[in-house]
Amino acid sequence: MDQTRVDLAIIGSGGAAFAAAIRASHLGKTVAMIERGTIGGTCVNVGCVPSKALLAAAEARHVALDTGRFPGIDTGAAPVDMAAVVEGKQALVEQLRVEKYVDLAGDYGWTLLRGVASFDGTSDAPVLRVTSADDASQTVEADHYLIATGARPVVPEIEGLDRVEYLTSTTAMELTAVPETLLVLGGGYVALEQAQLFARLGSKVTMLVRSRLASHEEPEASQALERVLAEEGVRVVRRAVADEVRTDPAGNVTVAASVTGGRQEFAADKLLIALGRTPNTETLNLDAVGVKTGERGEILVSDQLATSTPRIWAGGDVTGHHEFVYVAAAHGAIVTDNAFANAGRSVDYIHLPRVTFTSPALASVGMTDEQAVEAGIRCDCRVLPLDYVPRALVNRDVRGFIKIVADAGTGRILGITAVAKDAGELAAAGVYILQAGMTTRQVANSWAPYLTMAEGIKLACQTYTIDVTRLSCCAA
Repeated sequence: MDQTRVDLAIIGSGGAAFAAAIRASHLGKTVAMIERGTIGGTCVNVGCVPSKALLAAAEARHVALDTGRFPGIDTGAAPVDMAAVVEGKQALVEQLRVEKYVDLAGDYGWTLLRGVASFDGTSDAPVLRVTSADDASQTVEADHYLIATGARPVVPEIEGLDRVEYLTSTTAMELTAVPETLLVLGGGYVALEQAQLFARLGSKVTMLVRSRLASHEEPEASQALERVLAEEGVRVVRRAVADEVRTDPAGNVTVAASVTGGRQEFAADKLLIALGRTPNTETLNLDAVGVKTGERGEILVSDQLATSTPRIWAGGDVTGHHEFVYVAAAHGAIVTDNAFANAGRSVDYIHLPRVTFTSPALASVGMTDEQAVEAGIRCDCRVLPLDYVPRALVNRDVRGFIKIVADAGTGRILGITAVAKDAGELAAAGVYILQAGMTTRQVANSWAPYLTMAEGIKLACQTYTIDVTRLSCCAA
């Protein structure tokens, strides 16, 4: 049996894995990376890159069909050639996978092993056994181990689902034809993005949502997005729990669901399951080395990303923490610093920005109104409709708002949420505002370039001292 000895052994090849490997290389450490599937992890292969590429394509078609938004501009669009759209998306994915992952691994000279990794040995002396597709095995010994195996779409236990050809966020992006009708189970960021994507490509979409859209964000965001989706022909059924799934002889899917007022049935050509993601830990043999997991299979880690077993660390989606590639990348760098430099770095999510790439987008940073109240903070909350943001008026798109959550006693801004075009840019600005500890008065009295969406943050901070209906470039 072949043996490999390195300073750092990494299971997985996504954002956390590459960030850790790069940092370890800069520290002069040797690295072995084990991947059982396609190199690059979720983001480049089945997550951020392909989904946003398709969303951009759908946005282009939607704008082309948006006749009447601007006087004198008449546009149109032919039916979608979905096979060509998916081919273009895949070409971009493969290009970025090679440039940002495969070539990078080669440039740094890491050992890249293909196969399924599982732990062996003991908690005091862990080793990895890597089994390739042809059943050949080799062992990997390391000073430190990083588990960065990511997560996959949740498949819920619903009667009959195992007998239906349903879609997940992964397989939906491989469709070569736009379904005439689509049922979406879920109301989170994946469900929202995919529902709007297919609606804009021509599907008649119905969403079945347990509580409300974007249930972890501000209620104003749920309301705004529901209005946006309704305008684009998407039906949202709230407080709906799927009980049974079946197909008819033609292959159409029917979902029987418990909803407010009784039981209803919903039929469509295709069913998309978008109810979250579950960590990939089932093949790791974690019990053998004493690595503890939580109720959802997530690897339990400290603030410094250490597991219950010394020398074994975990980062990215497999920890069950915020599922963003920039979080995974931060995890990977922190693990390497803590493992080899004894840096004692901790993860701090307090100013973490969150973006859902609908159109308009939903983005937020810091606390929501509800979270602030739960923390015992008396809130000064300000909601500014986009009707009063000059950039939105010029864009002729006033769907959305900007909300400021501040401490009523000090004026310090605790959270910012926006539904707006380029809301992610507002969240990025919000990170700096929150990290600087700025107050509503300070932001209200700061410079903001006219006819930018970011100016809306300043205007929202002014709303208690200025009549909102008279806000203009002259407000100061």
